[in-house]
Amino acid sequence: MKDHLLSLIVAAPALAAFIVLFLPAAERVAIRVVSLVGAAVALALSVVALVTYDSARSGLQRVEDYPVVPSMGVHLRLAQDGWTGPLLLLTGVIIFAGVLASWSLNKRDKEYFFLLLILVAGVFGVFVSQDLLIFFLFYEIAVLPMYLLIGIWGASHAVPPKGPFAAAWKLFAVGDKQYAAMKLTLMLLVGSAAILVAVFALYQASGGTSFDLTHLAATKYDRTTQIIVFPLIWLGFGTLAGVFPFHTWSPDGHASAPTAVSMLHAGVLMKLGAFGVMRVGMVLLPEGTAYWVPVVGTVAAINVLYGAFCAMSQTDLKYIIAYSSVSHMGVVMLGAATLTPAGWNGAVFQMVAHGIMTGLFFALVGLVYERAHTRAIHKMGGFARVMPGVAAFFTLACLSSLGLPGTAGFVSEFVVFLGAWKSGHFYWTIAGVLGAFVTAIYVLRATRAIFWGPGPTEEFHELSDARHTEWGALVILGTCLVLLGVWPRLVLDAIDVGSSTHLPAALAAMGGKP
Repeated sequence: MKDHLLSLIVAAPALAAFIVLFLPAAERVAIRVVSLVGAAVALALSVVALVTYDSARSGLQRVEDYPVVPSMGVHLRLAQDGWTGPLLLLTGVIIFAGVLASWSLNKRDKEYFFLLLILVAGVFGVFVSQDLLIFFLFYEIAVLPMYLLIGIWGASHAVPPKGPFAAAWKLFAVGDKQYAAMKLTLMLLVGSAAILVAVFALYQASGGTSFDLTHLAATKYDRTTQIIVFPLIWLGFGTLAGVFPFHTWSPDGHASAPTAVSMLHAGVLMKLGAFGVMRVGMVLLPEGTAYWVPVVGTVAAINVLYGAFCAMSQTDLKYIIAYSSVSHMGVVMLGAATLTPAGWNGAVFQMVAHGIMTGLFFALVGLVYERAHTRAIHKMGGFARVMPGVAAFFTLACLSSLGLPGTAGFVSEFVVFLGAWKSGHFYWTIAGVLGAFVTAIYVLRATRAIFWGPGPTEEFHELSDARHTEWGALVILGTCLVLLGVWPRLVLDAIDVGSSTHLPAALAAMGGKP
């Protein structure tokens, strides 16, 4: 008997969005309450999906199948595997915290919450879709609202550079929200075009009868097709995952987005890209994966180091977190490229851990900016004296970012590095460990400069700690970081089932060796 749990998870934020659409714009409290209820229902159902997932058996669970275009083999087919539950939980936590973090928004509330909820419905849809065409459609639903969310509600207050880069700043309007929104949209649309070509190439090569992922995975594609199609999927989805050098939209998008959008952008949307590379590219095209994986892993190692060194050189707080996300997403792709059970487990766990950590970071950055009206680190100092709660949670996020034992960041990075070492790619491991070392430098330096240095000047006399609903977002995300750090099996058992299901085909194509 179908329980329709997965379709309800997708429908909850979508239904809330359409209720918001028909509410009068003057009903600001009602708009927020409906949005919060929609997010809360999705979160609760995501918890149920994870807790009730049967880790003792592999394969798909909770399968729902609704014909859409039967003549082309297009079905709205939803199902849960080992990877799905933790990523649904991540999305539920981030959207619930994001709605709380947006409670004080005072500009076109109705449209903002509508787009936010539609975006999240698309994200949920990607994680549960088992039809490749529907997968792609949900992916587009998740990505396209970002243009309006950044272009209308974003900020244009990045810190201008000095010296030789000042002219380039003015020429390209770096830090401007319209520039960031357009750049993000155009780059992701190019990536989407590559994905769409790959989708129809796989459909045609499999006989042109079905887009079902199980059917596509069972098809034996010729080696040339796999070698040609895999980079389309890797770079198409990888553009959203911040793969170097197609990452440049990401820091500007992060820095210009409003708080909740930054939380979703870095916390969830970038994970869609990595999930797409693994779930579509590596699972469906094992021989293509085997051919390209040295390049994928090497680029991931570059991502880790490049993002970390860029973050270390920033003076704008949001740009530090943005480049940090580029580095941490490199860890995800590094784990995927190892083609080992440990590496894949670590990659998916890193998606969850980094999603929660960066969601907490951007919630905190939003609070600091709202009170201090600046993101320039050199202008801040001693904020812990007037906002001790914010300082404590920011420090916790920093410790998870650098991989302190007892936090989720440690578990994910340790498992990824273990997988890289077992795969025999020692230089990937060295790059990852060096990236973690550089991360420790810039996050600790930023934390000290903002919160633990000399006391704030009179310019910041209106500073205050978190208030009311703001505490909700911080407590939820902070608790998740510690909980997953001390009890990783909460999600790791399910992730291991997913990796054990999807990895064998890729290993078989390589003679059983990564």
